[in-house]
Amino acid sequence: MFNWFKTAVLMAGITGLFIVVGGMIGGEQGMLMALLLAIGMNFFSYWFSDKMVLKMMNAKEVDEVTAPHFYRMVRELAQKAELPMPKVYLIEEDSPNAFATGRNPQNSAVAATTGILRVLSEREIRGVMAHELAHVKHRDILISTISATMAGALSALANFAMFFGGRSSDGRPSNPMASILVAILAPLAASLIQMAISRAREYEADRGGAEICNDPEALAMALDKIHQVASGRHFDAVERHPETAQMMIMSPLSGGGLAGLFSTHPPTEERVARLMQMARTGTYPG
Repeated sequence: MFNWFKTAVLMAGITGLFIVVGGMIGGEQGMLMALLLAIGMNFFSYWFSDKMVLKMMNAKEVDEVTAPHFYRMVRELAQKAELPMPKVYLIEEDSPNAFATGRNPQNSAVAATTGILRVLSEREIRGVMAHELAHVKHRDILISTISATMAGALSALANFAMFFGGRSSDGRPSNPMASILVAILAPLAASLIQMAISRAREYEADRGGAEICNDPEALAMALDKIHQVASGRHFDAVERHPETAQMMIMSPLSGGGLAGLFSTHPPTEERVARLMQMARTGTYPG
């Protein structure tokens, strides 16, 4: 529940930031134009993102004939989650990972690499796929698209300010230095909020996935094993298309320290600790 509340607060924060900055550097007309542009770009991305990312990953659709055991596992978990059966894909890739995509539960897909099927046990794979189905159930693709829309609109406004200067509410040119600072800092702040939203949704998918498979320890063990194995392997498709890293159960591009502020995923150690506490107490912390 806390992660849903945190997401709502962060969404309100990025919306408020957009309104304030838009009024400062673009006036009402500039703010509206930037928002419409961002909505148009992200609507296209939201509607066609599943097809685009699956093509980027060279994912191959499988069924009960081509991958019977894996397909039946996903079907069983989808039934437990009370979801329509998603399309199921496999990616020929050694790096262990998985993701979900699709604009809603009726048009969803889950994909896993062949590497994750080799590295994890059946119990751990169930935990991973339950996590991905939790993303579908929570409509996290929609949430990430809305946050990306607002962040994109802020970036557009920042570019406008950089090239044309800001305007005050009465239409007069604003302080050039203030416009430059806002143009630099606003997109940075929006990115930080967007990444924080993504991390909150990952925690919520961990909780939801553990409930779907009724085995928090399985997902915890899977995350720990993926973290250990994936750190020594390249995921070529994600490195070619880094924008897809946020979709994975564990980002191959995550960094520690200051870089963690811009990470789309929480620290693996914290995710594992929360799941193990859920296994012991029956309650997911936070």
